[in-house]
Amino acid sequence: MDAAPYPPAQATPAPAASPPRRRRWWRIVRNTLIGLVVALFLAWLVLYITKGRFLKGPFERIVSSATSRQVKVAGDFQLYFDPITIHFRADGMTISNPAYTSRPNLFEAKRLDSRIAPLSLLFGKRHFYTLDLTDSAVDLEWNAAHTHNSWTFSEKKGGKPLAFPRIDVATVAGTTLRYIDPRMRLRTDLAFQTITSTNAQIGKSVRFTGSGQVRNTPFTLAGALLSPDATVARGQNKLTMTADAAHNHITVAGTLPSLADIENVPLTVSSRGRNLAELLDIIGVAVPRSRTYHVNAILTQSGTTYAFTKLTGRFGDSDLAGAFTVENIEPRLHIGATLTTRKLDIIDAAPFIGYNPDIVATQGAVAAAASTGAAPERILPNAAIPVETFKNFNADLHYKIGVVRSKNVPVSNIDLTLSLKDSLLKLSPLTFVMARGNVAADITFDARRRPAHDTYDIRLSPTPMGRLLAGYGVIESGTTGVVKGRIALTGDGDTLHDSLASSHGRIAFVMPGGTFSARNVQLSELDIGTFAQKLFQGKLKEPVKINCGLIGFSVRGGVAAADPILIDTEKNVIAGRGGFSFRDEHLDLVFRADGKRISLFSAQSPVGLVGSFAKPGINVVTPQLLERAGAAAGLSLVATPVAGLLAFVDVGDAKAAQCGPILAAAPASAQRTTKGQPRDDVGHGTTATAEKDKSGKAPRKKFLGIF
Repeated sequence: MDAAPYPPAQATPAPAASPPRRRRWWRIVRNTLIGLVVALFLAWLVLYITKGRFLKGPFERIVSSATSRQVKVAGDFQLYFDPITIHFRADGMTISNPAYTSRPNLFEAKRLDSRIAPLSLLFGKRHFYTLDLTDSAVDLEWNAAHTHNSWTFSEKKGGKPLAFPRIDVATVAGTTLRYIDPRMRLRTDLAFQTITSTNAQIGKSVRFTGSGQVRNTPFTLAGALLSPDATVARGQNKLTMTADAAHNHITVAGTLPSLADIENVPLTVSSRGRNLAELLDIIGVAVPRSRTYHVNAILTQSGTTYAFTKLTGRFGDSDLAGAFTVENIEPRLHIGATLTTRKLDIIDAAPFIGYNPDIVATQGAVAAAASTGAAPERILPNAAIPVETFKNFNADLHYKIGVVRSKNVPVSNIDLTLSLKDSLLKLSPLTFVMARGNVAADITFDARRRPAHDTYDIRLSPTPMGRLLAGYGVIESGTTGVVKGRIALTGDGDTLHDSLASSHGRIAFVMPGGTFSARNVQLSELDIGTFAQKLFQGKLKEPVKINCGLIGFSVRGGVAAADPILIDTEKNVIAGRGGFSFRDEHLDLVFRADGKRISLFSAQSPVGLVGSFAKPGINVVTPQLLERAGAAAGLSLVATPVAGLLAFVDVGDAKAAQCGPILAAAPASAQRTTKGQPRDDVGHGTTATAEKDKSGKAPRKKFLGIF
């Protein structure tokens, strides 16, 4: 019998291996962590015992690499955990400057001692629990091209600038700061008072004082950070500052996003001083001097542009408003301005032709001219155009003036466009209203030539004579005559006097038909009989008809000769000869009126305008008048007293003028009588007060037209 087979044996399951592996990995992790803790503890212990002084070399290398600057610690160095916070101390620490700067170090301090939150070095904003800084110095500089600065830690544009940490408790003593901008030619040195803060609170203000130089002008300044608690927390920086330079006192106030950032930040600026020219001369810009001034504006800096907007203020007795920009560009500064003045005092306008307004106000124009180097009793100033300063900047100005306060000539609605480019100064166009007449001018000073080459083109549209001369005693009622004219001159010189003293050109004023106050006309004619008759009848304002008139001068080498002076009225023909000189400001003009009708008691003698620009005078008693007086005396002796009056009779043989050449402002050689004949009473465009005949003697009008 077969035995039953054994049942097949089943494989024994292998024991589970997971629990032992887990325990082994856990032991590895545990041992690693213990090792790390022990290592960290040992590192901490080593650092604590050694104060981390052995890390001085690595610290210098790592920070130098990160900042692209050489970082050195000359004295004691400590870097360790105490116990949790990082204690960092560096005596004699320096951070170098780029090669283009004038000082070797961006930052240096005798002692820097701080405690730092460890995690803040890895995440977020750096946080200093404490900071003690002693005798530190910061040097901030731009390179010459204004493309890099010393506080941006990169050799490439766009590097990271210096960032300020959050500081809870700080003591900062003996801190100085230096700022240099070669483009603006600006250097500033500041010293800060000792700063002490607790619990991130500094106090009411941090004050500083300093000095410096902008271009060639030294200055002093003082200021305060009015929100230091917000500043250390990287918040608002409320800043006020005052500066004094070249007799100007300047204040600046505003809120900065950071201490080193004024880009596109509006700052309130105020300045006052004795002279606006002294203020702008600080940045190398020349303007006419002024009386004392006070202006306010909003300053915003954007790139190379400094814009002064919402400008308001006063200079002398005049107001000022508008906008002003300074562009710090190559090859020279550019000044742009749009300005308005509602009321301009005539004394404040004096600087535009070279006068010192303070001297004009107190001593008059002659003294003001003398102060510029003009000869005694001269009125044209000898103040030179600032030719060298013109090389520093270009400018574009638009200036509007509402009214000029003047006792004599009413001037209003001035509109000036000024441009200065490469030493070529243009005042074009310049327009204004004078006594209801419009004046337009184009004036240039070309300082590229030495001396400057100057051109003047001034045009007067028809203007009522009564209103134009009202300030000089002319009666406006009864005067309907108008005058129009043009002054076209060219000259060479750096002063107004030199320019006019060398000038060539023409001056002409034309009077079309109109009426003039009878008293004024008769006085100029010296027709005693007619004037006395009207005086006794009380007809002082009866108008006299003017047919046409021309007051013309040809200017050669600064000497103006009458060419011609000819006025044709209803009753008389007035002719003038002579001239004046821009060189010595001498006047020598003779006016003679010949009647068209017979008139008794007419002195019929030339009236002289003599003297100088500063002291003009009228010479009524002339040799011709004395001759007639002698003849009258002789007739009275040999005949009767009534016969003596015959010497003063005007026989009325004056030749009426043809108005065409007069209205065309033609020279003396082109003037004609109404019959088309050349005139023999207007001279030949020379300064002679009397033309000579073939015998070499001046012709004399015949007595009674007979002998």
